[in-house]
Amino acid sequence: MEYIVANLLTSPYLWVTIVILYTLKKGIYFVPQNRGYVIYTLGKYTKTLSAGLNFLIPYVQTVAADRNLKEQSLEIVSQPAITKDNITLDIDGILFMKVTDAAAATNNITDYKMSVVQLAMTTMRNAIGSMELDECFQNRDAINAQILGAMTEATAPWGVMVTRYEIKDITPPQTIREDMEKQMTAEREKRSVILTAEGVKTSAITEAEGLKQARVLDAEAAKAEQVLAAEATKESQILEATGKAEAIRLVADADANALAVVGSAANTAEGKAAVTLTLAQDAIKAHQAIANESTIVLTDGKTGDNIANTVAQAIAVSSSLKL
Repeated sequence: MEYIVANLLTSPYLWVTIVILYTLKKGIYFVPQNRGYVIYTLGKYTKTLSAGLNFLIPYVQTVAADRNLKEQSLEIVSQPAITKDNITLDIDGILFMKVTDAAAATNNITDYKMSVVQLAMTTMRNAIGSMELDECFQNRDAINAQILGAMTEATAPWGVMVTRYEIKDITPPQTIREDMEKQMTAEREKRSVILTAEGVKTSAITEAEGLKQARVLDAEAAKAEQVLAAEATKESQILEATGKAEAIRLVADADANALAVVGSAANTAEGKAAVTLTLAQDAIKAHQAIANESTIVLTDGKTGDNIANTVAQAIAVSSSLKL
């Protein structure tokens, strides 16, 4: 057995087979998805292998770099930055990038990740330096956009694309934080006072509007009441006038009928005698009334005769009526 093993180890066919298998292994590459293999031929860049089965010339072509083509996140550690109004802030962030050209990321830059991080830190300090403290807190989106735009242009030759940049924290000095808290407290108190004043103003306006509407409604109600009262008075006067007119008409009709009846009766002999008797009686009553009013009665001297004649006529008429 030992003899057989010794013969195999010394057999040239075995070594040739081993060399052939090793050579085949060196020439066959299975590239995973989202990976890029940078190939050098005799030390010179030749091509980039894509995902799948690939063949190389053993000992002539080599894999110089294996690049991850997926999107990656890089953390930007906290660093100081001075604002336009000379306030020192501690800022950190995170960026997202991906390799779009594996060959450029290998041939044009030594360490693309470190270079991207350093560029992000420098760009962030420049962006903060162009703004005042309040703008840094209020315009985070503008800072992110400014950093992203500058880095996109700078990293294009490296075969790297920065897809997104976000500032995580902006930390001002302790004294500035205290001043900001005082300012925020003052602003809140100011807003509270303003809101209270606005509420009082709105309440007063609402109350005044309510009083105005109430007065308008009262005036309209009074006006309507006056109109109704006037209408009622008018109707009452119309009805009263109509009643008086009707009463006058009825009295007039009654007087007319009475006069007609009296006139008809007066056309007869007996009617004439009755009229004469009535006149005589009225005359006697008139003289009696005058006598009762005064103890002195002035006459024209003929009154006695007239009275006597009147009385005589009345007696005669009365006698004739009795017959």
